[in-house]
Amino acid sequence: MSSLRSAGIIIASTRAATGVYEDRTGPVIADWLAEHSFEVIPTAVVPDGPSVGAALRALLALEPALIVTSGGTGLSPDDVTPEETLPLLDREVPGLMEAIRAAGRDKTPLAALSRGYAGIAGGTFVVNLPGSPSGVMDGLSVLDPIIGHVCDQVAGRGGSHDHAE
Repeated sequence: MSSLRSAGIIIASTRAATGVYEDRTGPVIADWLAEHSFEVIPTAVVPDGPSVGAALRALLALEPALIVTSGGTGLSPDDVTPEETLPLLDREVPGLMEAIRAAGRDKTPLAALSRGYAGIAGGTFVVNLPGSPSGVMDGLSVLDPIIGHVCDQVAGRGGSHDHAE
C-alpha cells in the first residue's frame, strides 16, 4: 500500500469529453500533483452539467486527499461545476478562491468571472479551477506553497496554529 496521498482530477468539458479537442489542463494538473507527491487517480473527462456532480461523488467515494476540477466555472449556461460542487462540501474555504481569482486578475480581467469553490467534503479537499491552461497554472501557483498544510489539516494532522516557515 502506498504512503502517498491520492488525488483525483475532473475535467468538465463537453468538447473534450466528446473528442472535439484534446484536454490540455488535465496533464498540467497531473504533473503538478506528481511533483507534490500525490498518487494520481486517472483523470475523468466529463461533459459539463450533471456529469460533473456524478464524477465528484464517484471520486469522493474513493476518499482521496484532494480533488481538483478544471472547467465549468464561467458564465455559459452549461458552466455548472460550482453548482455541482457546493452541495457536496461540508465547509467552504472562500479565501483560497479569492487568492486564485486575484492571481489570475494580475494577467486577465476575465479571471474575476470564475465562480469556482474550494472546500472540504468529508476528508477530501476539493478545489474548482478554471478551464484554461493559464487559469489552471494560476490556481496551482496559489496552491503550491500551501497544499501540504491544507491536506494535513483536513486529515487532522498539524494544528491550526502551526506557522513554521
